[in-house]
Amino acid sequence: MAAGVNSFRVALMLKAKGAYGRSVVAGVSDYVQSTRVMWDFLLFEDFRGAISSIGDWSGDGIIADFDDPEFERLFSQSRLPVVAVGGSYERTADYPNNVPYVATDNFALVSAAYDHLVEMGLPHFAFYSQPPAPTNRWAQQREAAFCRICRRDGLDPLLFEGHFNDGLDWDSILGELIDWLTGLPKPVGVIAVTDARARQVLQACIMAGIAVPEEVALVGIDDDQLLRMLARIPISSVRQGTREMGRIAAEMLHRRLIGDRLEQTRILVPPKGLNALASSRHQPTYDPYIMRARHYIRQFAAQGAKVAQVAAYVGVSRATLDMHFRKAFGWTVHDDMLAFRLERAQQMLADRRLSLAEVAARGGFTSLPYMYAVFRRELNCTPTEFQATLPVPTFAETTGSGL
Repeated sequence: MAAGVNSFRVALMLKAKGAYGRSVVAGVSDYVQSTRVMWDFLLFEDFRGAISSIGDWSGDGIIADFDDPEFERLFSQSRLPVVAVGGSYERTADYPNNVPYVATDNFALVSAAYDHLVEMGLPHFAFYSQPPAPTNRWAQQREAAFCRICRRDGLDPLLFEGHFNDGLDWDSILGELIDWLTGLPKPVGVIAVTDARARQVLQACIMAGIAVPEEVALVGIDDDQLLRMLARIPISSVRQGTREMGRIAAEMLHRRLIGDRLEQTRILVPPKGLNALASSRHQPTYDPYIMRARHYIRQFAAQGAKVAQVAAYVGVSRATLDMHFRKAFGWTVHDDMLAFRLERAQQMLADRRLSLAEVAARGGFTSLPYMYAVFRRELNCTPTEFQATLPVPTFAETTGSGL
């Protein structure tokens, strides 16, 4: 039973170890901290191991991830008030009955990625999904959304589901992915069902020598900062509205706990935009020298690569490569590398986790004074002044946790 009028014990049955679950938890925290209600949380680290015992828990309410079919089966008949979070469905009949439901809008997520690739001038579109399974119904819904969008626009959907990482060696997984990517018409925009799958596409492209984004422009879903740091080329990604989902779910549960009536029992939350980075910023070019040069620049400019190394990778002289860049864009290879480094530095400054010296080093600048000189020349401000114009992220945004 609740300890007081405004005090409740709430179980969060969410995948709190991943970016999705952490952001939902942060949204729950946002709601609790913005009200006078006092909630004590039960947050399982190993949430699947708690399924058998939660039925005996003497708490007041539950927020549960209904993308997990075992959770849906158990909590749909719970004696406690439950609010579910999960993915949206094309068919109304696929939603759980008699349980308030807050969903990420899968169709809108895929639409945001698709529209971005259309704006980049891509003529072909493909989708890297997952094999169907009871626990990834959200992936199947995103794949279906991609097919609907393509057929709406008179296009044949180009799909590849690949394999789960379990049971197959990594070389086999990448080998099949490379075969699929190689056979796609170029240039092509590829939407990956998650950022993790987007990293697989990027790794396959690097291994196969497929230029990103000149031949394959890539967008993931989740905007996972950790996975972005592990990628050699920054991956564009759609931001889910997971934090808003958590806030709405907490408000709905609170109203159920105090006996208020819910006007809406099913709410779809749209994405929060698209973080457009190097993997999808496609500039149409059919010059093989430029595509090969940019493939190298995207991978190694932030590691301090020199123009001579780019030219050697392409297999031509620096003068020849500069001639191709000037003809296509009106600038040199050095200018192209500097623009990429400047963009990387701006992203790191916005994140605010690194010192200025670390930003300079990780951005590929030879020194901090040189980075200052580039900012003054190109942006008419210092890195510190540029950072001061940016919004300060909240603690939960920088750590992925709101509790």
